[in-house]
Amino acid sequence: MSAGVNGSLYWLVLGFIAAAVVLFILAPADRRDIRAAVLLLGLSFAGLLAASAIVYFGGSLESFGFRFLRFVSLFIVSIATINLASVLIFSVFMQSLRLTLPRILRDLLVALAYIVAIITLLSHSGVDIAGVVATSAVITAVIGFSLQDTLGNVMGGLALQMERTIRVGDWLRIDQHEGRVQEIRWRQTSIETRNWDTVVIPNGALMKSQVVVLGRRAGQPRQHRQWVYFNVDYRYAPTQVIAVVEKALRAEAIANVAGEPLPHCLVTDFKDSYATYAARYWLTDLALTDPTDSIVRGRIYSALRRADIPLSIPAQSVFVTEESDSRRERKTREEINRRLEAIDHVELFHPLSDEEKRRLAARLKSTPFVSGEAMTRQGDEAHWLYVIIEGEAEVHVTIEGKTEKVAMLGAGSYFGEMGMMTGEPRTATVIAQTDVKCYRLDKEAFRDILRDRPECVEEISHTLAKRRVELEAIRGALTEDLMQQRMQHTQHALLQRIRDFFKLDADQPVKI
Repeated sequence: MSAGVNGSLYWLVLGFIAAAVVLFILAPADRRDIRAAVLLLGLSFAGLLAASAIVYFGGSLESFGFRFLRFVSLFIVSIATINLASVLIFSVFMQSLRLTLPRILRDLLVALAYIVAIITLLSHSGVDIAGVVATSAVITAVIGFSLQDTLGNVMGGLALQMERTIRVGDWLRIDQHEGRVQEIRWRQTSIETRNWDTVVIPNGALMKSQVVVLGRRAGQPRQHRQWVYFNVDYRYAPTQVIAVVEKALRAEAIANVAGEPLPHCLVTDFKDSYATYAARYWLTDLALTDPTDSIVRGRIYSALRRADIPLSIPAQSVFVTEESDSRRERKTREEINRRLEAIDHVELFHPLSDEEKRRLAARLKSTPFVSGEAMTRQGDEAHWLYVIIEGEAEVHVTIEGKTEKVAMLGAGSYFGEMGMMTGEPRTATVIAQTDVKCYRLDKEAFRDILRDRPECVEEISHTLAKRRVELEAIRGALTEDLMQQRMQHTQHALLQRIRDFFKLDADQPVKI
């Protein structure tokens, strides 16, 4: 061929086209690059034909036009061949081995191949490569200085992909932007937001910024914790609200909500007229934040409605009630009646007169506990008696480091009588299993009654001794005679301890 290329060029062109067809089938994702390579081949072939025409019409092989067209054509065909070879190596061969090379590294290798190709062609064309490099040193320095930002972006992109700090498909939060990484190129990284916007961030800026990779945790699936806030006023206990919400969120699976960790609810703040709650769940598809939040809010709303717990809104209310003596008396009378009813359940107070019970009722203190709280702890010294009016509690006893559940307490039960009457440390731990409402009576409230009527100490000591001996009989299988002996001894000891504890008259006769 007159352009300086022998007839084997035709076979190279046919081989190139055949390879392009095969790759077009095997690598559909790279069809755009394959078409570009074929187009470059066509341009190269056209350039070689033009160079041949110059020679055919009398031009010299050393003419500038011939040499220029030949060099450009060979360079273009080299580019086309390199591009096609990159598809074969990276998209077919390496994919078959399940190896994935970062895109920017692939581009870097291709660019290096371009440089090798052009140096090779210049060398074969008789150009002094060493001289060109030496004379272009100053120009290179000027260009490098002027393109330092661009080079910084390129190096930043290369570092991102080599270290795999950020990968295509990751969800990022950068400043006010939040989206999915679509592409990491030489100069910039493209992020697609949920609003269908694409944010282009220079790689250099990305390396210098604080970037949050959403939903990524070592060894765990990709999922991100979401918060859904709502308000409920103070008429409803937090434990009740939390139980209702958690039951609703865990009952049936919700699309795009992870099963592990389980959704849960908690109190986040107390405001003037309501408490703020948050339901938290783990989102598995980070593109669907708002739709999933909406489903969760619907679950919360319906669950609270079923439980007759209305949602609260920020509000200020002014309650105007005419306060009168009759109204105050009525409220006090109702409260005293409730307290008297609680006292009637306590066997310890049966020896007291109605007036004495009323005096005690006036000294009772309302003491609520939430589920999981310890009402008393074994070994503590607390001179209080508790009367449960609502809820349930478990009694645990620890012996030689081993803790066992020994009893359940419900409405009407009482405990702590030994601590209030004798001052001895708690012999058990009582844990609220539900929200518990109870009344508490302390030693000082009982002192005046015992001083006014010390004879009732005998009946109280008898009741305490009976409860203790009956418990010992269950544990030790005591006989009837042994129980009577133990009863007398225990009552006498308790009577003396009560008198000492309350500093009562020691000369008061004891009738046992």
